[in-house]
Amino acid sequence: MACVPELPRAEALAWTESLLLGTLDGCSYGGRGSDLDTARHNLAQRLVIGIRSGGAFVRRQPRPWIITALRSSLAMFLYSLVSPYLSVYTMGLGASATQLGLVNSAGMAAAGLIAPFIGWIIDRRGVRQIYLIGIAFLAVSYLTYAIAGTWSIAVLAMVAYWLGKGMSGQTCSTICGNSIRSEDRATAMSLCETLAAGALGMVAPLLGAALVARFGGVNVAGIRPLFYLSLSGTLGTFLMVYLLIPNCRWTEAASRSRHIFRDLSTVLRSDEKLGRWLVIDAIGFLPMGMVIPFAQPFAHNIKGADELILGMMITAFALTPLVLGIPAGRLADRIGRKRVLYVTIPLSWLSSVALILAPNSGVLVLSGVLLGFTTISAVTAGAMAYELVPKAHMGRWLGISRMFRMLLGAAAATLAGLIWDHLGPAYVFLTVIGIELCIRMPLLITMPETLHLTHHEESE
Repeated sequence: MACVPELPRAEALAWTESLLLGTLDGCSYGGRGSDLDTARHNLAQRLVIGIRSGGAFVRRQPRPWIITALRSSLAMFLYSLVSPYLSVYTMGLGASATQLGLVNSAGMAAAGLIAPFIGWIIDRRGVRQIYLIGIAFLAVSYLTYAIAGTWSIAVLAMVAYWLGKGMSGQTCSTICGNSIRSEDRATAMSLCETLAAGALGMVAPLLGAALVARFGGVNVAGIRPLFYLSLSGTLGTFLMVYLLIPNCRWTEAASRSRHIFRDLSTVLRSDEKLGRWLVIDAIGFLPMGMVIPFAQPFAHNIKGADELILGMMITAFALTPLVLGIPAGRLADRIGRKRVLYVTIPLSWLSSVALILAPNSGVLVLSGVLLGFTTISAVTAGAMAYELVPKAHMGRWLGISRMFRMLLGAAAATLAGLIWDHLGPAYVFLTVIGIELCIRMPLLITMPETLHLTHHEESE
């Protein structure tokens, strides 16, 4: 039984439309003073209406989702402080590109192997305990990075990070998947990502760049203090979840089997589409293992980007979901998930092309803007995934999908390091484009549109 009651059908998000219409009103007037004053007044009215409508939308969502959305946003802010320099920091501790790939691979593999067990525990015991353990692992990760003296210690920090990210993210996804109705899901998820990867994700890299410059530049000594700052914030989010999140369950006690492997196989056998989606979902995770960890070293080592440009690239990455995340989510809730994916996935490929060909720092920042479409496509695909399974299976399904995603990402991270050292850095990014173009997109075409599927609302 859920910890919150089922929500009524949500109304359309008038606030997104208000913002867009207000912008159009402001652009449609001529240069006369009175017309400009009228345009500004109309835009201000639209903004006020939009903010109020957005606040009303959030208030009618279940409390666990509101708290976990806030926690996720703060976690993204803390990670975005260090993410522009994480790979550079690890290589500064003595790691080669191949060893950097192994660091990321070890973390992803560990998180992937435990993911199905985490999902099974969530379905049986609820979300709160796993959530708190996951946040604790994130705190251990930042502490370990802060005190690391060699790249081999960074392996332990990365393993702790991926374990923590997997546990807390799996719990967050379960709450989101089971608490929000389909008609609101893509919009709510996009709103969360707009705050996390958008607004806060833009501020954090600039703050991180200022701190790195103050502490000595892009080197181990200049980057190390950021980990202590992220550690302090993570401990704060632990306290927030401990005090405010109830232990939500969506499975009746009588239906909670004690046979984990039988339960997992039952989920996979429940629908033949799930096997195809595992492949689509896992390939969609490749940028986490092959693009994002290597984009910053490529910009720094190959293109000569300094700490300011590295920070601006991450800020630009956050700009895309900030500006387009909510409209894209609303569009996905109206015209379907697949149509949005057909546009956003190819746009993310252009990021790698811009990075490889970048003649100057401006194009490097543009590559960050385009890379932000991976966030939008991931959110849209996530909404689609939630609608493929009943709520009672959600924890186990998320565990299975995360296992496939992480294990493929782990292999890809190792492969990326080998490609970087033996074929050339640019081929790392081109490989991802080729795999998505030849495998992911054709499989996506075969999937049904999930916007109006009722299967998700069924129970065991």
